[in-house]
Amino acid sequence: MALLFLNGGGMRGGPLHHQLQGAEPVRVARSAPKYRYFSVGNRFPAMHEVGEGGHSVVGELYDVPLETLLHHLLPAEPAELELGVIELEDGTACLATVLRKSYGGADQLIDISEVGDWRKWSATQGNPQ
Repeated sequence: MALLFLNGGGMRGGPLHHQLQGAEPVRVARSAPKYRYFSVGNRFPAMHEVGEGGHSVVGELYDVPLETLLHHLLPAEPAELELGVIELEDGTACLATVLRKSYGGADQLIDISEVGDWRKWSATQGNPQ
């Protein structure tokens, strides 16, 4: 089992939620305030650690079997994301998908750090999740 922070389409009601294979959320959570949060081409969100000057991101924390990560969640993730370790606001470390370090499409990134919530951002774009 692994703690996994979801902040986009994998959350309840999202288009990728079924990839959790029935895993229940542990709780609603926020990341530590040390990330930039982007909309990638207005298709999905991505976190990127910056430390100082970062923001908190809203999401859901799940306890997920590693087999579910391997066979369902990770294969469904966009190529622009990779698995990483993040910190929650309470200091807990957990897995999350983050912007791939080698991502070269800066022109596709819309900074939504001030909003910090994919559902709220999507609703402002006419794309409710």
